[in-house]
Amino acid sequence: KEFNTTKFDQTVEIHMRLGVDPNQADQIIRGSLVLPHGIGRTQRVVVFAKGEAAEAAKAAGADEVGQEDLAKKIKDGWTDFDVCIATPDMMGKAGRLGRVLGPRGLMPNPKAGTVVQADDLPRAIEEAKAGRVEYRLDKTANIHVPIGKVSFGPEKLQDNFAALMNAVVKSRPAAAKIYIQRVTLASTMGPGIKVDVNQAQSL
Repeated sequence: KEFNTTKFDQTVEIHMRLGVDPNQADQIIRGSLVLPHGIGRTQRVVVFAKGEAAEAAKAAGADEVGQEDLAKKIKDGWTDFDVCIATPDMMGKAGRLGRVLGPRGLMPNPKAGTVVQADDLPRAIEEAKAGRVEYRLDKTANIHVPIGKVSFGPEKLQDNFAALMNAVVKSRPAAAKIYIQRVTLASTMGPGIKVDVNQAQSL
């Protein structure tokens, strides 16, 4: 908060360097969680669903629900959303959008909690809007996750940080010897602040 010199409310992010090999399938770290205090903004959610599931998604507050029409809209370049959810029977349509959704981290995935059964849609949409975040290992063995806004204050940010650390520690693969190597805390335009790894893991 002391480094907050901008007029806008900066996002606070955690960056972690992990001692795993991203090229090994058994060492891929990926998951999602709902942060205790959200991330400071309402997520825009689109859903691939049909029939009763589509109606349930609309009732639960999804910003856009569709099938072929939604797929075409996204294929034509529309990506004005934060989370993409699909029911299993719609993954054929969503899967064809890999070139658009993949690089943006928006492809529905069971591990990220974004491929869900029809009766689970309301819960998934509610959690996504509340601030469900996904953590995933990138090609350089790092994880980058937002944990809130500078305006949250230290207590809320620490609660969110602790929840994230808990999830990442539980995702530790058996092959990892020294799992979490570095942890850095940073705001959008602030400096990176090194965090003691042992203290972070003890949260």
